[in-house]
Amino acid sequence: MRRWAVFTLVAGLLAAMGGPASAAPATPAPTVDYVIIAGIPGLRWEDVNAQDTPTLWSMAERGSIASLSVQSADQPTCPLDGWTTLGAGNRALWSAGPASPPSPGVACPDVTVDVERPDGIGAFLPEQRNVVRHNQEQLPYGAVPGALAESVRCTVAVGTGAAVAAARPFGRVDRYEPELPPDATELLDDCVLAMVDSGTVAAADPAARQAQARDADARLARLLAARPPDSLVIVAGLSDTDDSRRLHVVVADGPGWERGWLTSASTGRDGYLQLVDLAPTALTATGRALPENVFAGQPARSVPGRPEKLDAAVTQPADADREAGAQRRIATWFFGLLAAAQFVLAVAVVPLLRRARMPVESASPRFGFHGWVRRTSKAARPRPLAVPRPVVNVIEVLLVAAALAIPAALVADAVPWWRTDQPGLLFGAVTLALLAAGTAAVRFTPAYRQTLGPLAMVAAIAAVVVAADVLTGARLQLNGVAGYSALTGGRYAGLGRVGLGVFVAGTLLVAGCLAQRVRRTWRPYVVGGVGGAGVLLAGSPYLGADAVGAIALTAGVGIAAVISTGGWLTFSRLGWATIAGLVVTAGFAVLDLSRPDAERDRLGRFLGALGDGTGGRAVQRAAASSVGSLDSPLTVLAVVGAVLVWFALLRPWGGLKRLFGIYPAIRAAMAGIATAAVIGGVLGGSGLDVAGAVAALTVPMAALASLRVLDHALDRTQPPVAPPDAEIPRPAAPGPLPDARRSEAAGDPSGAGAEDGDERRPEAAPAPETSSDQRHEQGGGVRLAAKVLPWNPVDGAINT
Repeated sequence: MRRWAVFTLVAGLLAAMGGPASAAPATPAPTVDYVIIAGIPGLRWEDVNAQDTPTLWSMAERGSIASLSVQSADQPTCPLDGWTTLGAGNRALWSAGPASPPSPGVACPDVTVDVERPDGIGAFLPEQRNVVRHNQEQLPYGAVPGALAESVRCTVAVGTGAAVAAARPFGRVDRYEPELPPDATELLDDCVLAMVDSGTVAAADPAARQAQARDADARLARLLAARPPDSLVIVAGLSDTDDSRRLHVVVADGPGWERGWLTSASTGRDGYLQLVDLAPTALTATGRALPENVFAGQPARSVPGRPEKLDAAVTQPADADREAGAQRRIATWFFGLLAAAQFVLAVAVVPLLRRARMPVESASPRFGFHGWVRRTSKAARPRPLAVPRPVVNVIEVLLVAAALAIPAALVADAVPWWRTDQPGLLFGAVTLALLAAGTAAVRFTPAYRQTLGPLAMVAAIAAVVVAADVLTGARLQLNGVAGYSALTGGRYAGLGRVGLGVFVAGTLLVAGCLAQRVRRTWRPYVVGGVGGAGVLLAGSPYLGADAVGAIALTAGVGIAAVISTGGWLTFSRLGWATIAGLVVTAGFAVLDLSRPDAERDRLGRFLGALGDGTGGRAVQRAAASSVGSLDSPLTVLAVVGAVLVWFALLRPWGGLKRLFGIYPAIRAAMAGIATAAVIGGVLGGSGLDVAGAVAALTVPMAALASLRVLDHALDRTQPPVAPPDAEIPRPAAPGPLPDARRSEAAGDPSGAGAEDGDERRPEAAPAPETSSDQRHEQGGGVRLAAKVLPWNPVDGAINT
């Protein structure tokens, strides 16, 4: 019991080390007197250049720039949804009024917005109340359209889209003009906040698109000419215009926003901003406090590090837009093909498992009378033959390749495949080349012949690939095929869903393989040490930045540690594992809550929501996210893996139970993996995505290891050859015990009751220790030798 207490103490120390003190907050930009937001739905960085958009180009040279993720409460974000989200500071939708059918190939329908002008100064939107009610009652985000306008005394709106963003929750727009007047100086000077609809860039044809960008740039030139002094102007591509979701333009020009990258605490990565960040940015820039529990975003700030020349600087967000767009298309078919390949492998593995313990060659005659009997008599027919060894070898190599597919796809993003005309072909070629190299490295390593050799090497490769990416800034996961997309607005740094699943599986399998090689009493410490390092990497806000993933991994490590010595998961063991998990969870929670609100992770935000009474919406959003991810190919991977394990590997002929019996540390690791996958999916709102990534790595390796143990199931232990002059003790005939033995049985171990001259029975030699691999090679013969031999040199090592 003492070792579990030590393990719990170590877990607590790891939790205390997992979240270093938060960094000093960045120096805030000086406040301004006016904020002007110019919205240009559909504007992307590929539309910006010095020739067609000179005003925006010069503005970007002076100010700070970033890629803008325009995620709203629906996909894609149409222009009115983008304007509504801007005014709410939260993911919202414009749902009022019937929509006209969309044009062919266009996902966003044409919606007419009624703008009434009862007094000629402001305006009134009669549908606004219905929009607010719909967002509050039907959507899980709790958005309040008009919250930005309610936070300031006066708001100016120019254009229909701007009126949607500037309308207060009851529909009133303080100052409204349908078009920007020739001299807008007085208009923009009336209110501290102004929103201007500067047109839309929606054409698919490149020439028409550039013409629309030039028109928007001309309107922007008139706006900048009339801007009041000491003002901040933000230009944003507020939305998509069709179903091709992309990253868009955002530029901030004003005092304290010179020549940098835009970022926010909601993204945690330089050069990326969310649409929901613009509302809190506008209020913070004017020195106003943010309303509580209303805005989902965080104020933007400018950070240094941008290249001096704008040509080089613009290349980065434009390249990120191309990569994000290509990733969205390619990730679907990559995981679809992976699910199909693993399904085919699962079907192919089943007959190998059923025939693994059958003879390779038939001993029955083929010709003559006996051959005729064999062919005609059902009772005399031989058992089916085992699958030929070359076929088994090929299947084993394919299982290794299937398990390495996701790590190979992650590394493939180090090659800029998205810059070519055929990004899918180049990505596939690079992934196949890396997959072939990784599979060959595993296959031709001497450890491949060992039962756990392939499993240990594949797990180590997967864990090292994900850990190296996290330690270097998670650049391979951002907009990567096996990572996460900036388009969804869910994560911009740290561990994603797929990366978490691969890292959990790799870390725990490596821990199990290492623990299997040490004495039983040391196994919990090996599992706890390796797993603790993984928890630190996953939970650190400057590395994995995933407190929920760290908690899930902690639960898996705790379960694996307490049963790594063998035996069942008793209530005592479960209690110690639960205490360790609670200690780590409490440590991460305290550290996360001690950070500023803008820098908290999902765990801290959820606990904060519970404290202020909005935890129900957080649970509702997590549930909606889980349900929405069920159509992912990763769900198919999870289901295929679960079916193969339950209906094949865990059957009496499947081999997995035998693997667990011979290697209890591997059984513990896989139990921990299953625990972490379930907890990570439930708490993270990712459905079966984490479980699918776990299954893609774990199930092929479990099938391969099961084939290996079944291949040796008929091996028998050979008795040791005794020296010619050795005297082999033989059991005495049944009869009364000698006096010495009767004395020992009566509690006199000295044998004082024995008479002089009585012969004593020689004692058997101590049993030498054997390793787990030796026991595996001996197979079922260990039990047989224990029954038929007068001595058994491996009997003492069976349960180690």
